Amino acid sequence: MQNIIGADQPGRLDDTDLKIIEALRKDGRQAFAQIAGQLKVSPGMIRQRYNRLVEQGLLKVVAITNPVHRGLKTMAMIGLRTDGNRMLKVADKVAKLDEVVYLVVVSGRFDMMIEVACRDHEDLLKFITEKLYSIEGVREAETFMHLKIVKEVYF
Repeated sequence: MQNIIGADQPGRLDDTDLKIIEALRKDGRQAFAQIAGQLKVSPGMIRQRYNRLVEQGLLKVVAITNPVHRGLKTMAMIGLRTDGNRMLKVADKVAKLDEVVYLVVVSGRFDMMIEVACRDHEDLLKFITEKLYSIEGVREAETFMHLKIVKEVYF
């Protein structure tokens, strides 16, 4: 039986793992047999490696939708400053808001950056004034409207 790199060392990826991930990144619906044919290995090997990658949390295949087609035409990145001792509690609360599609705690001028998708400008204003600023510990927010998405990569 062939030894699978990374089976004993979670998080380690070999060339075959990376090629499987790349194939699924391009088309998450691609059949294991098709990927196996491209890599000249058995479908069973692809299935085994796929299952290991998923179990180790290294791979998750999801459907990605276009927010505009769902009626969410206003997107923005918001830099958020918080009370220092409440930063992670604020992050937990902000992450639960439906409009928030991405949140990272960062270093620098802001404590976190959040990306939101809203129906329109009025919906964004309501989000900021009624939801975001109602969270205890939020000090200030600076909003950067998305004018055009030039590159979007999921890796």
